Amino acid sequence: MSDLRTHRDLDVWKLSLDWVEAVYRCSALWPSDERFGLISQVRRAAVSVAANIAEGAGRKGTGEFVQFIGVARGSLAEVETHLLIAGRLGYLTPDQLQPLLAEMERIGRMLSALSTRLKQRQNP
Repeated sequence: MSDLRTHRDLDVWKLSLDWVEAVYRCSALWPSDERFGLISQVRRAAVSVAANIAEGAGRKGTGEFVQFIGVARGSLAEVETHLLIAGRLGYLTPDQLQPLLAEMERIGRMLSALSTRLKQRQNP
């Protein structure tokens, strides 16, 4: 943790970028009438995960970083909801949905671990 120079050094940020790309690719296949609805919402929330990790890492204080990790976790839950709705509407098959949710869970675990480490560093 002490060798962190920027958000680009964080594996969770790198993984979240790959995941955002996957969300974009799958949502590109959804009906065009969802362009300003579900597509826009799921993409915005997915981008928010990576963006909040980056913004938190760029802050001066550890407490602020922890706060932005919490926002990123909230965005993960939002994307999960959008993806489950897309699945219910038939926009995603279970085979398309499962890997997105599995990566989301992995990112969530990594964010939780990062938050715990940051809190320990803040309160030794």
